[in-house]
Amino acid sequence: MLLTLSTTHRPATDLGFLLRKNPARAQSFDLSFGRAHVFYPEAREERCTAALLVEVDPVGLVRSRRGPSGEGGLLDRYVNDRPYAASSFLSVAIADVFGTALAGHCKERPELADQPIPLRALLSAMPCRGGEAFLRKLFQPLGYRVAAVRFPLDDRFPAWGESAYHRVELEATLPLHQLLSHLYVLVPVLDNDKHYWVGDDEVQKLLRHGEGWLASHPERDAITRRYLKHQRSLVTDALAQLAEESDLHPDEAAVARDAEEAALESSLRGGTGHRPASTPADLTPGTTAANEDEPTLNAQRLGAVLAVLKAAGAQSVLDLGCGEGRLLQRLLRERQFVRITGLDVSHRMLENAADNLRVGRLPARERERLTLLHGSLMYRDQRLAGFDAAAVVEVIEHLDPPRLAAFERVLFEFARPRTAVITTPNREYNRMWDSLPAGQFRHRDHRFEWTRAEFQSWATAVAARFHYAVRFLPVGPEDAAAGSPTQMAVFNS
Repeated sequence: MLLTLSTTHRPATDLGFLLRKNPARAQSFDLSFGRAHVFYPEAREERCTAALLVEVDPVGLVRSRRGPSGEGGLLDRYVNDRPYAASSFLSVAIADVFGTALAGHCKERPELADQPIPLRALLSAMPCRGGEAFLRKLFQPLGYRVAAVRFPLDDRFPAWGESAYHRVELEATLPLHQLLSHLYVLVPVLDNDKHYWVGDDEVQKLLRHGEGWLASHPERDAITRRYLKHQRSLVTDALAQLAEESDLHPDEAAVARDAEEAALESSLRGGTGHRPASTPADLTPGTTAANEDEPTLNAQRLGAVLAVLKAAGAQSVLDLGCGEGRLLQRLLRERQFVRITGLDVSHRMLENAADNLRVGRLPARERERLTLLHGSLMYRDQRLAGFDAAAVVEVIEHLDPPRLAAFERVLFEFARPRTAVITTPNREYNRMWDSLPAGQFRHRDHRFEWTRAEFQSWATAVAARFHYAVRFLPVGPEDAAAGSPTQMAVFNS
């Protein structure tokens, strides 16, 4: 099977840096099912093409028992389309041979990794179970121009009709790692088969490589079913997590926080909006009067959460919805916290957190204190049990009522830390900004923004139901009428 990747980006030979494969020489790689070869049919400044040729040994697969047991008839196990048509073997080859590019890294030219460039992918033979219409439904919503030519069963016998195989060209301007992720997921989807065992780890692969596009794809359900070989339990799990990611994407939460802080700083420092009537300096640890040296709202929020966790005497802490790891950074600086775990639904955010925390460079003793987990706030997870404290910073406002109810049980019934700290925006404070229209939330992804009375009513009811005591603290500069921009609830069992 053959895949070629071409670009007219200038200089086009930057493709070699992105793929980490030298255009000046051909390279070969051993795979568990055969061999892969990378070479460049053309490598000029104005145009460059990289080719990935994958050789599959179907006889060797049968003899080594690497294929699924009972697959097809006896003859089918030896005579099949695997050496010729794109399939899950191509996905494996992409991950093995172009793994660095697939992950979105470019050591020599890091600025290239996320740069959109004109790309053309050609798959010489692609099985399209579902026809050309399904092929277009998969790739066109992702911004590709799709050209497909269907092969006849046999040129010599036109009456036999057409085959299920197409020559497929895809063109778009996007970062290379996105194109590779799309191919990694969608090639076996088009084949509607996997040539290896599909277990729980395939759900995580799908979520990781589908992050940022699969949750909102119009064919999300069909893609998930086919990728997981129609295994009902795996499909249900994956679709539930994708639905959550669609409603609450950590990238959007981070944008919401940044926008909120920028607006607050502008209002405090004489920009658009009103200056709060009063800004006491003793509201939260580290808060100062409004001036150029005042920490951002998020810094004040994290400082307040950290102060509560320290005062509670916690030694093990969960950061639920940890995002890029800003709170985790502060926790790592405090020797009091000997076990620190961050959980997030986004693989990309966890990778960003690992980079920000320099996990690979931490001394062994420091590394042992920190764990990053991929998981959902909606489901009981034994890994979340046994912690002294949990922090949930600016997360609950992204949850609709059914998910909020599920989250309450996950945190307070199943995980059940001795101390839980939850922060959320205070809707009453929104009127302090002229730039925020009346009645509008701080971010479009917020499902609600509570007043102080609404937040206190919810938290008090939760505390009573799960046998906690709760108290409330303001975070940020406090206005006499509107309160503070962020409100905090501290639960203790």
